[in-house]
Amino acid sequence: MQTDELLTLVNNALEELKAKDIVHIDVREQTSITDYMMIASGTSSRHVAALSDNVVEKAKEAGSKPLGVEGKAGGEWVLVDLGDVVGHIMQPATRQF
Repeated sequence: MQTDELLTLVNNALEELKAKDIVHIDVREQTSITDYMMIASGTSSRHVAALSDNVVEKAKEAGSKPLGVEGKAGGEWVLVDLGDVVGHIMQPATRQF
């Protein structure tokens, strides 16, 4: 899957479940780890978990298996690593901090 397709997939998965304040940051010039960071907010720990689950589910359906998912147990912040796109989904207070 191409990077722009993956970026669109993550964005659509987040929008589908009403993520708040979705932004993507092009980090190709700053790091070789990933191309884009997608940042979004959920309204509660359940919402954050549901958003991350939806991103993972949609990525798997498209044939792009996540390299890792971190932080889901806490529910305040979840990282979904899809290689070229890394999703950061968090509650607003955590994001503000």
